[in-house]
Amino acid sequence: MKRITKKGFSLIEILVVISIFALIGILTTRSIFTTLRSARKSDSLVKVREDINYAVGVIERQIRSAESVNCSLVTARSLPYIAEGGISSSFDCTIGANGAIASGSASPVIITSSDVSVTGCVFTCTQSVNNPPSINISITAEDKNSSGTEKGSVTSQTEILLRNY
Repeated sequence: MKRITKKGFSLIEILVVISIFALIGILTTRSIFTTLRSARKSDSLVKVREDINYAVGVIERQIRSAESVNCSLVTARSLPYIAEGGISSSFDCTIGANGAIASGSASPVIITSSDVSVTGCVFTCTQSVNNPPSINISITAEDKNSSGTEKGSVTSQTEILLRNY
C-alpha cells in the first residue's frame, strides 16, 4: 500500500508568518512616521532660526551705525535710537500668538515674517563712563504653522556695541 503525503502549510504556520509580516509592517510604518515628524520639526526650526537671525541682523546693523542710544529710554519691549542723519527711530516687540518685531517710528515695518510668532523679546541697555552703550537683545520665537511636537521654537541672544559715541 502506498502512503499519500500531503504537501502544504498548516493553518498555524500561515498565521505565524502573517503575524510576523504584520509586525514588520507596523514597525516600518512607525519608523517612517517618526522620520517624517522629525523632518517637519527640523524644517520648522530652520525657518524660525532664519527669520530670527534676519531680524537680529537688521537690528544689529541699525544699532551699530546709530548716532546714539539713550539707555534711560530703552524698555524691555522698545529700543529707541537716533539713526544716521539724526532720524529718531526704534525697534518694538509685540508678544503673543501674532507677536512680531517692528522697525521705525511713524510707519513701522514688521521685520519678522508672518509665519513666525515672537513669544519673548527683551531689550536691555547698559553704559559705563567713556564707553559706548551696550545693547543686549533676547528674542524667542516659534513657528505659527506647526503644532505639537513638530513646532519649532528658537531663542537668540546677542550683544551690540555702538560704533559712534
